[in-house]
Amino acid sequence: MSIITIILNIFLPPLAVFMKHGLGKAFFINVILTLIAWLPGVIHAFIVND
Repeated sequence: MSIITIILNIFLPPLAVFMKHGLGKAFFINVILTLIAWLPGVIHAFIVND
């Protein structure tokens, strides 16, 4: 995982997931989690971008 991916995972989780997986199920799940609360979106981004 590059430093840019780590920074995006923290500050813009949906963008990080989009860059790795595109407009798929993982992206929309991450958007929902990020809108509900920021921390679940960050955790999901780190898990998905393993």
